[in-house]
Amino acid sequence: MITNEQDIDKYYKMLVEKNSNYEGVFFVGVKTTGIMCRPTCPAKKPLKENCEFFATAKEALLASYRPCKRCQPLSNPTKMSPEVKRLVEAIESNPERKWTDKDFDELSISANTARRQFKKQFGMTFIEYARSRRLGLAFKHIRNGDSIINAQLESGYDSSNGFRDAFSRTMGTVPNHSKQIKVLYCNWIETILGSMLAISDEESLLLLEFVDRKGLENEIKRLRIRLNATILPEKVAVLHQIEEELKLYFTGELTEFTTPVRYLGSDFQQKVWNELRKIPLGQTASYKELAEKINNPSACRAVARANGTNQLSILVPCHRVINSNGELGGYGGGLARKEWLIKHESNRSLKQNNFI
Repeated sequence: MITNEQDIDKYYKMLVEKNSNYEGVFFVGVKTTGIMCRPTCPAKKPLKENCEFFATAKEALLASYRPCKRCQPLSNPTKMSPEVKRLVEAIESNPERKWTDKDFDELSISANTARRQFKKQFGMTFIEYARSRRLGLAFKHIRNGDSIINAQLESGYDSSNGFRDAFSRTMGTVPNHSKQIKVLYCNWIETILGSMLAISDEESLLLLEFVDRKGLENEIKRLRIRLNATILPEKVAVLHQIEEELKLYFTGELTEFTTPVRYLGSDFQQKVWNELRKIPLGQTASYKELAEKINNPSACRAVARANGTNQLSILVPCHRVINSNGELGGYGGGLARKEWLIKHESNRSLKQNNFI
């Protein structure tokens, strides 16, 4: 149980604010109800004197608190509802299918439920998600050299006008040649610290960020403009790999990522990011030390800026960089997550060396 008064005050404030940056960082036990909640629980907030704070859900369970039925603290923060999961599985089993409201009856799900829950989970409606998957199939056919008419038919479009209209809404204009198409793929990944968004092409991971990171929408927009690409929901091999590796990382079973990555930055930024990946697990470095490592000791501020523009959270471990005075410094995913990640890796490093 957490007993430090400063931490208790901070965590209670985050509980009242429902701050998602603290997902997985602490859990609260409510003495008056005997219930354990996550920081973002929508239930009415208890008085501070009725709260006990724990670093893990296991600690709260051992203190006899039972999981809240509303926020489900034993699952990942934004775990898909059974309805959304069923809808995603339905799309993946037949991505060419054209869905209408009446089709939801066979899944025993109302169209309104599908629309509302999908919008909350993915930022788009179920119909928009299904359309994106169909267009993704069309893009693949065209890139493989098929004609526009074949791509149209293979992706389930009966009308060429309908296909062109749907295509242009997403991409701008229907291309004449496959070389004109650049498609990126995205996947939401649930972690103990909150949802992450992964974006890749078919060979490399390009972006991995917590979805509540400030400025994420602008990052994605810049990525699309820079590569002149569209982003579609599909879990290609690279996204499968990073999802599996993140699961192992958060359970302490993985110490080195092997997912291929592609940097999108200047030579200086890439030099900094490469140096970040050399910081050993369980250790930290200062901006000054990083500047010295790249043989540019006067570039501390430039190193800090490069650190802040890293788009591959955790894999390029910018969370391992702290101030020279030992303070945590900044972190796009939030300082609570940064502190958690450093402690998590430190504990893993100690176990590796048989110190605990």
